[in-house]
Amino acid sequence: MSIPNVVLVHGAWVDGSGWRAVHDLLIADGFAVSVVQNPTVTLADDAAAVRRVLDTQNGPTVLVGHSYGGAVITEAGTHDRVAALVYVAAFAPDQGESVNSLIPEPPPGTPVPPILPPAGGFLLLDRDKFAEAFAADLAPEDARFLAASQTPWGLGAIGGVISEAAWRSRPSRYLLTTEDRMIPPAGQRAMAERIGAEVTEVAASHAVYVSQPESVATVIRAAAFTSN
Repeated sequence: MSIPNVVLVHGAWVDGSGWRAVHDLLIADGFAVSVVQNPTVTLADDAAAVRRVLDTQNGPTVLVGHSYGGAVITEAGTHDRVAALVYVAAFAPDQGESVNSLIPEPPPGTPVPPILPPAGGFLLLDRDKFAEAFAADLAPEDARFLAASQTPWGLGAIGGVISEAAWRSRPSRYLLTTEDRMIPPAGQRAMAERIGAEVTEVAASHAVYVSQPESVATVIRAAAFTSN
């Protein structure tokens, strides 16, 4: 394989354990896989956490981000060990942008993420609406656990501004989830087109990395074998 290492970066309200099935598939393929645990308090801290993991890689690396993790890999992906980027239903901001600046007013009739009002500088999703919004294609008990184990998302993370966009200097792929009720598919498509990513579409919820790990692993494999 041309890129032997993979680093997985989770998004908001979840932690790195959700990558387990993707991790296992890639390990079986012979990849060296690392999973970052982001504090999700500020973008700067999350990017620093990713860079610390990248420092330990022994060669070229595919850097993968889900959801808010797309902003994190955009900021941290200029690291010299990063050879390719994979965005999984993810935000892809440019220099001077934040996740907050990429969230549009939803058109009438479209699903609105059930984000509760800020409390103490952090955001959570309404537990009663979590499954429908975030994980509609998971078993009810799995979605219920994700809702119960939410990690608060800091306003300093959602508002953190990109200093240099890694996708401008790294080849990128984008896994677009057509049944997503957190980041609208049209918004995903616009971001993917703007960064010049090769796009793969799957009928999945925002929790595609849990519900369809093979689809995610396939895109990562493609990035590893086709990037230089």
